[in-house]
Amino acid sequence: MKSMTDLISIARSLFSTGKGILAADESVHSATARLASYGIPASEEMRRQYRDLFLGTEGVEKYLSGVILFSETLLEKGNDKKPFPKSLAERGILPGIKVDLGTEPISTSPRELITQGLLDLPERLAEYKKQGAMFTKWRAVVRIDGDQLPTAAAIHENAKRLAQYAKEVQAAGLVPMLEPEVLLEGAHSRARARAVLEETLGTLFSVVEEQAVDRAGVILKTSMALSGSESGKKDTPEEVAEDTVGTLMQSVPKQVAGIVFLSGGQTPDEATANLAAITRKAKEMGAPWPLTFSYARALQEEALSIWSGKEENVPAARKAFMERLAKVSAALG
Repeated sequence: MKSMTDLISIARSLFSTGKGILAADESVHSATARLASYGIPASEEMRRQYRDLFLGTEGVEKYLSGVILFSETLLEKGNDKKPFPKSLAERGILPGIKVDLGTEPISTSPRELITQGLLDLPERLAEYKKQGAMFTKWRAVVRIDGDQLPTAAAIHENAKRLAQYAKEVQAAGLVPMLEPEVLLEGAHSRARARAVLEETLGTLFSVVEEQAVDRAGVILKTSMALSGSESGKKDTPEEVAEDTVGTLMQSVPKQVAGIVFLSGGQTPDEATANLAAITRKAKEMGAPWPLTFSYARALQEEALSIWSGKEENVPAARKAFMERLAKVSAALG
């Protein structure tokens, strides 16, 4: 059983200078949809090749401190015939695992979602740990719609589940990453996104404290404060940084091990430019936590469109992946 000191040092090691986390944790359903959007027919083997495209890239340890996997990937082997977690660990990259079981509509507010997966969590955590996982992730979803959504009840219920998850994970000797994602979809303003982000994070950390979760062994994965995708407004990186860092300074306890950002619907260039501005702003404001990225699409998009599921395109796709990683790493200053 790992002590809390061990967990804190594992959490902090994910924030090595210039390195971040690849989110490679899409479920079978999400991975199938992702591949289909690039015209790639999905199968178990094609999903494995998709994972290997990124996890098997030579030199990726220069930019990655961790990778969040899906339970299927935890058991798969790369083209090097090694299980993915073992291959990553040998290169100094911590294997992580998504442990929530997806979302379902809330009965009292059907347009809002609640995350499932607490029921058999201790058993699954014990299994994932045996399979090599060092940290975990649980995602909650917060939808904005004018002044109607999110409801305080939905924010509170998701925060409660995130806190219970974190407690179970620390008890199992793993590091919890808490991801309350405020969705980009919608016509809301950046000011509205900031207000919702503040309420979400404020509620989350108040419940985390009530549950006696050790905040020093917790990682926050957060959205940036952005105008909704249907708002017609294009935020500058400086505007995003101002509102995002301002919110974090107000809502996140300084004891938290570190904060990682999700790209959540931004293009690779937007996610990179916004991260660079946030990093600069955080230094200016004397933010108390280390910051880095935990991107999925923003790191994979360019490589996937080159790869198209074809073996002969792997070298060019991996080159594009490494180039994007280098840009995102440089954005950390």
